[in-house]
Amino acid sequence: MSTDRQKLGKWGEEQGSRYLESLGYHILCRNYRCRIGEVDIIAAKEGQLVFIEVKTRRTASYGSPSEAVNYRKRAKYEKAALYFIKETGQKDVSCRFDIIEVMVHPDGTCTINHIVNAYAAGFGSYYY
Repeated sequence: MSTDRQKLGKWGEEQGSRYLESLGYHILCRNYRCRIGEVDIIAAKEGQLVFIEVKTRRTASYGSPSEAVNYRKRAKYEKAALYFIKETGQKDVSCRFDIIEVMVHPDGTCTINHIVNAYAAGFGSYYY
């Protein structure tokens, strides 16, 4: 990945974090890494853990940013979420998976679209 894309992604994650904080979310972790993969933002609000994928784009030429969160990406996010839950010793915790789309405009401003509960977890038989 080019450093330009990495910088854009980090900038988008910062915008997403600020947005979430303005809505009363408590950011627990950014760029959580485990052997499964990475979660952009892990936050809490009203007793619920929220695992958030941030997708930042300059153009919608290839579709909306959320369309990049395919089945494979969701499965990795779910497994990383389980890893986080087990690692932190949280049992019987309610969680959900959100997507934040950050669209950057030519003037440097951005639009944020927060997709709450973007998809249902398929934890299935490997949950505890």
